[in-house]
Amino acid sequence: MPIGLPSDQPEPLLQLEWCAPFSGVVRVALHELKYGGERRLAQPLGTAIARRWRRTAAGGDVLVHVPVHADRRRERGFDQAEALAAVAAGEIGLPHIRALVRSRATIAQFELGRGRRATNVAGAFQVRVDPGVSRAIQGRWIVLVDDVATTGATLSACATTLLDAGAIGVSGLTVAREG
Repeated sequence: MPIGLPSDQPEPLLQLEWCAPFSGVVRVALHELKYGGERRLAQPLGTAIARRWRRTAAGGDVLVHVPVHADRRRERGFDQAEALAAVAAGEIGLPHIRALVRSRATIAQFELGRGRRATNVAGAFQVRVDPGVSRAIQGRWIVLVDDVATTGATLSACATTLLDAGAIGVSGLTVAREG
């Protein structure tokens, strides 16, 4: 059963938590992390989402980040959601696994209208081909970590993939939410 108000979270997420609106200093910090290469910002932002999760979480067994495509990772030199998840996992005390891969490049979600975002990411994620990953997902409640949630289309696409792989539930955890 979903936790919270239905309008607050996209299906099939059980819960969606975020720290702040995507504006002001939070927006600047996330842009500097993501596009400016300011990796050191992952520490305070990851700590913030861990604090939020400790205060509001209904549960969770393992953290999984929303991956960028391999081309984007090479371009940036890192994956911002992976950096956030690593910090948050350490703070929360849950394992973080690299369970998902973005199997195809997608158009940056911010470039699309709300109506096209779900189509853009549909089928774009797969579970990593690794028996250890499969065991880590099956029968587990996954906490999916990303930087920003807007429509929730990306989180939903990832959650669907994880549920299809045997997860019992998926919650979302982001630094910010764009309204």
